[in-house]
Amino acid sequence: MPPPISLDVLYEDNHLLALNKPAGVPSAHFDGDTDTLDLHAKSYLKDKYAKPGNVFLGVVHRLDKTVSGCIAYARTTKAASRLSEQFREHTVRKIYWAVAHDGFLGKHDEGTLDDHLLHDDLEQRVNVVHKNAVGAKHSSLSFRVLSRDRNMVLVELQPDTGRKHQLRVQLASRGSPIFGDLKYGSGARFGIGIGLHACSLGFQHPTTGEAILLKAPLPARWYGAFGKLISEAESRA
Repeated sequence: MPPPISLDVLYEDNHLLALNKPAGVPSAHFDGDTDTLDLHAKSYLKDKYAKPGNVFLGVVHRLDKTVSGCIAYARTTKAASRLSEQFREHTVRKIYWAVAHDGFLGKHDEGTLDDHLLHDDLEQRVNVVHKNAVGAKHSSLSFRVLSRDRNMVLVELQPDTGRKHQLRVQLASRGSPIFGDLKYGSGARFGIGIGLHACSLGFQHPTTGEAILLKAPLPARWYGAFGKLISEAESRA
């Protein structure tokens, strides 16, 4: 388990721990990574509550390593089971902000994108394919452009499905790759991350049934890189 780091805690009780994930840190250690957010969260809980032995932390959803924002972990097996069910049934409301190259988004203010996606294990990427392709999974999202500046747009995204790399692929396939996303066609670099941030996460508390709405502030570096886009969007809110 890695030494504890300072975590940006958005919500915490006996059943849940929600964090504002920084870009560049993997969500979970399933792929053999040792410096992952879930392991840092376990260190945080172990230290804060002086817990002996192993600390349980259920990974119920993930954010790509390059993406920042809201992520929720379960602190009990019951919470993990109930939260996982909400994600499977697509009842969790997820809102992202993305800075993308204009392309398709330069000509449309809002709408819905529907595609079928397939993961290419050899290339380690996801592609848009014909709906009849073997293994293809339907993917849908709603978008709303918040502001524009030159050849860039700030867009709000709400996925209706939770496919791997879904937001990145669906935008890139229309000529609007996310800023800094070299894997999917952006020619710009954005340090260790890309211009995609999970702004909010809404779901029912797994034990009380209370409506929970988590909100993660934008990373500070977004204001330096995309200040004009953000200011215009916030002025319209």
